Amino acid sequence: MTEFEVIAADVDEDALTVDDPEQTARILAREKALTVFAEHRDSIVIGGDTVVALEIDGVMTQLSKPVDKADAARMLGLLAGNTHVVITGVCVKWPGGISVFAEKSEVTFGKMSETQIAEYVEMGEPMDKAGAYGLQGGARKYVTQIRGDVENVIGLPVERLRETLRDLNK
Repeated sequence: MTEFEVIAADVDEDALTVDDPEQTARILAREKALTVFAEHRDSIVIGGDTVVALEIDGVMTQLSKPVDKADAARMLGLLAGNTHVVITGVCVKWPGGISVFAEKSEVTFGKMSETQIAEYVEMGEPMDKAGAYGLQGGARKYVTQIRGDVENVIGLPVERLRETLRDLNK
């Protein structure tokens, strides 16, 4: 059995964020993988980052992790009744090379009342998640449609990662 270790990469996400959400996801995944690989050069390192983006007034706006409960409620208010994109960047770094990709899914939220938003925020779940929600948790009941890979929305496009890892052995 292969052993896995989860290692948090210390990178300044704000400094690496660019206007294009897909590029942001790729850049952050790459930097996280390279940071960990620097200390684990004989390993296969998988770095990832998920970006939530919503078009506001014709501009794709990235919703990062909320800074406080009010910020979480603001983000959820923006998502309620709208469709947004979830982009997960993944970087696989191994001693012989590097592979970076991004997977995109669309998520539609139904309407949420202020009370529903406040109750969800009080659960504490939104505080460490891009876009202030976790599909695998309490927010699932507000999602009306997902186009694309559900696992991507949760934070790791497993099938695409599996294909990438399989290609390493060719």
